[in-house]
Amino acid sequence: MAFRAEDQRAFQPSTNKVDSVFAARSGRAWLAAAASRRRWQIIFGFVLAVVLPALIRWPDDSLKFNAPSLNNALVGTTVALIAGYFFLRKLATVPGLQIFSYILPVFSFTYGLMAVLLLLTRQDYSRYHLLTSFLLAVAAYYLVFLIHRRLSRPRLAVIAGGHTAELLQCDRVNWVKWPSPEQLPQGYDGIVADLRADIGAAWEAFLARCALSGIPVYHSKQLQESLTGRVNIEHLSENTLGSLNPFSLYVQLKLVMDVIAAVILLPFAAMICGIFAILIKLDSPGPVFFIQERVGYRGRVFRLYKLRTMVDGCEGAHYTEKRDPRITRIGAVLRKYRIDELPQIINILKGDMSWIGPRPEALQLSEWYERELAFYGYRHIVRPGITGWAQVQQGNVAKPELVKYKLHFDFYYIKNFSPWLDIVICAMTLRTILTGFGSR
Repeated sequence: MAFRAEDQRAFQPSTNKVDSVFAARSGRAWLAAAASRRRWQIIFGFVLAVVLPALIRWPDDSLKFNAPSLNNALVGTTVALIAGYFFLRKLATVPGLQIFSYILPVFSFTYGLMAVLLLLTRQDYSRYHLLTSFLLAVAAYYLVFLIHRRLSRPRLAVIAGGHTAELLQCDRVNWVKWPSPEQLPQGYDGIVADLRADIGAAWEAFLARCALSGIPVYHSKQLQESLTGRVNIEHLSENTLGSLNPFSLYVQLKLVMDVIAAVILLPFAAMICGIFAILIKLDSPGPVFFIQERVGYRGRVFRLYKLRTMVDGCEGAHYTEKRDPRITRIGAVLRKYRIDELPQIINILKGDMSWIGPRPEALQLSEWYERELAFYGYRHIVRPGITGWAQVQQGNVAKPELVKYKLHFDFYYIKNFSPWLDIVICAMTLRTILTGFGSR
């Protein structure tokens, strides 16, 4: 979809031709429009982060402008800058993602990778230029983001009717209920309507005129998914969920990659688990591991392994609340940083789980959820994961009303099942581990 909310639009090109007319009337509007256009973002970053450091050192006799070290640094920083920029643009397509917090990590990765490549290929390069370019690239796109966030906010006209009421509750967009089909919404970022509702012939003709005039038309349900990262559960149909069977080739490829990663990380995980196994034994009596039956891929039941975090005999009996008295001192640390999940590498090697996917629920809870929540079993169409879209967005939940909300995230993951979404979840999981977000 072309539309991106508030923070995401900072890295999206403006598609509304009417915007340029109105932007010229205001310096603030012009600056906001320039900050959202792809070509100006690239040019601004290139001039500030690649050209400027070279010009500063140009008069220095100790470093000639055409020296191989500087030439290699110029090529390397250009590639790192553009790669980081397009990675940020791709991140901007993820609903609800705060791009501001990913600028430093993204450029740290691209510039760091470029430095490693230059070292491995034994290429001479200017360390000054590489470091200065990295710092200026981060500063440049922080500035672009701040300008856009402060000066620009999406403005959308909404046609009443159907399922648009819930959409209006999102406070990241300036919504205007459009009163009449006689006048086109000039100066707006688009028009929103429930395209499955019976809105009448006049409004349908109005939407056709909007599209012909270059004004984007958005379906309310798709827009809500784009803003929230959730797929509301109404009907289990292809129109609602897209393909009912995720891309089968990637399902198989992901299984292979899961096993390879598990084999590589197994020695490190075993060492960490060994250290905490001793601490668990010293902290409270009972076994080191907690083993429980869970429902997994295609509804199959398997035995899930975790490090024990509760008093022996209490874990898994009830919902886990914040500051649950059953959690041991070591267990609280294990849960906060998700270390208790490490033994599930064994489940990955057995083919029961993936690194990324909907979290598997206990057998009794899963059976109860299937009785209470329509289409709950559809989440088993992909392998469950150690981490997932719902975990990085919402954290761990157990109450029925929150489980249904969590299920919306699981359906979004299944509908958008792809390597890119898995990469994003990996990045967000690192933040989750560092912050302890959603732990119980």
